[in-house]
Amino acid sequence: MKAPWQASGAALFLLLGAGLHGLPARAADGTQDSPHRGGTLRLTAVTSAGTLDPQINYTSQYMQLVAVMYDGLLTYPKLEGPAGAQVVPDLAQSMPERLDDGRTWVFTLRDGIRFSDGTPVTVADVAASLRRLFRVGSPTAGSFYGGIRGADDCLRDPARCTLAGGVETDAATRRIIIHLTAPDSEFPQKIAFGHAVILPASTPAHDLGNVAAPGTGPYRIVSSTPDRGMRLERNPYFHEWDAAAQPDGYVDAIQYDYGLSEEDAVTAVERGQYDWMAGLKPLDRLGEIGGRYTAQVHVYPLYGLMFLPMNVNIPPFSDIRARQAVNYALDRRAMTILYGGSGIAAPLCRMVPPGLLPGDGQCAWTEGADPDHPAPRWTRPDMARARQLVHDSGTAGQDVTLIVPATAMGTSMGAYLRDMLQDIGYRARLHPLSAAMEMSYAQNSANHVQISLMGWYADYVSPSNFVDTLFDCDSFHPGSDSSINMSGLCDPGVQALVARIRNEHDPQVTQDLWRRVDDRITRLAPAAPMISISYVDLVSPRVGNYFSTRLYHMTFSRVWVQ
Repeated sequence: MKAPWQASGAALFLLLGAGLHGLPARAADGTQDSPHRGGTLRLTAVTSAGTLDPQINYTSQYMQLVAVMYDGLLTYPKLEGPAGAQVVPDLAQSMPERLDDGRTWVFTLRDGIRFSDGTPVTVADVAASLRRLFRVGSPTAGSFYGGIRGADDCLRDPARCTLAGGVETDAATRRIIIHLTAPDSEFPQKIAFGHAVILPASTPAHDLGNVAAPGTGPYRIVSSTPDRGMRLERNPYFHEWDAAAQPDGYVDAIQYDYGLSEEDAVTAVERGQYDWMAGLKPLDRLGEIGGRYTAQVHVYPLYGLMFLPMNVNIPPFSDIRARQAVNYALDRRAMTILYGGSGIAAPLCRMVPPGLLPGDGQCAWTEGADPDHPAPRWTRPDMARARQLVHDSGTAGQDVTLIVPATAMGTSMGAYLRDMLQDIGYRARLHPLSAAMEMSYAQNSANHVQISLMGWYADYVSPSNFVDTLFDCDSFHPGSDSSINMSGLCDPGVQALVARIRNEHDPQVTQDLWRRVDDRITRLAPAAPMISISYVDLVSPRVGNYFSTRLYHMTFSRVWVQ
């Protein structure tokens, strides 16, 4: 999932010194009789985050909204700590029955659930929603759901997608049976991800744009203007079935406004004019935040990273030596500083962030190291080696355009990276784009993006979110804004290893196979990993019961306003 852009500075050490690392896990309590129930939660962001279509949007800014508006058969509970990463039933009344060694999964739909327009949720809606993933070109259609029987035909001809033989339903028993072409040990986690939410069968098979589909969560959008904001109010048909899976919510409404600059948003949240801001906190405000507003700041780690995907299908990065050169030349310490310092970032040389595979910190792309002889950690760039690789590749002097988000942090990092590209032999220029459109622009191969600056964090706790989702052949869709494999890599070796993982049940064997995938991706160098990241959240003094998870970030249904 696209990571939230976050900048900080030296003052972050004040924040960390205050002990604001998040809160211990709390039980999920109902809100019906709470004295804190009611009021409007006021949010602000520089811009919108694109389409409101929950099966297409892949940004953290709107995934936070999807979490309180829609449900899938399974979900990740709104619980803090490790419990929040464990899949639980949502619209399914229990965890699915696993048959045929994991090739068949049987769900039973809860009875009595209604969409926000009052219509009952049926098994026909579930089947239609799974087909719609392919018909609208969801970014994860191939990588997450491509194992469903009939998905290959859907990927080749989305308009005629039927998932014939892949999805069976029985209205009388409310059963949904999903057949896979091969076992997939992570299939429940993928069904729990936000793109697999259940929508009415009548939902059009195209990008909904600024129109919100009816959902089953506690809130619904009642008005939305792309350049101004949106308002969410309670779903009158929502009745809490599981307080952990989908809590009723404390606030009565959520007002989300766009247009304030990052500087003005910080001031507004400090003063209580807004309750929360999306995205980065300006570097020049961290001293003020750390010194005067520590009670309103929360810092928590992410399974996340920042990286530079490079297009392996067009010059100069169609030559592996050019890609290796960028990896060697990258000053990851500088990127750590520009993100906010060692308190919330660390140099990263692999496309899997710490905590998911053994060997955290290991680096092939530092002075004196290579993929065959990695160093224990990154120490410094190797500019001489980078320049030599550019020379040997025959790409010296070529034009390179770097796409970055038009944020303070994005442009600061971009200016450094442009200079780095020039230093190793390219004629480089910087092209900032609105943060709302940068990702979709970089994904579309028709735009011929050579290299871009991206943030990414896990959709669920697995290395697959990084080395499979971002580099899987099925994640590359030429000419589409929903082609999350921005490098365009399609490697048979990676595909074969991932296929073995999906058939494997032994966690130790699985981990070793993921390590081999990670090594293969490192050797192919389709991207330059830069830093692993944590997140700094700022809320108003009105916000109580601050609640965040690694997957949903601040959970809008769990906080209250005073």
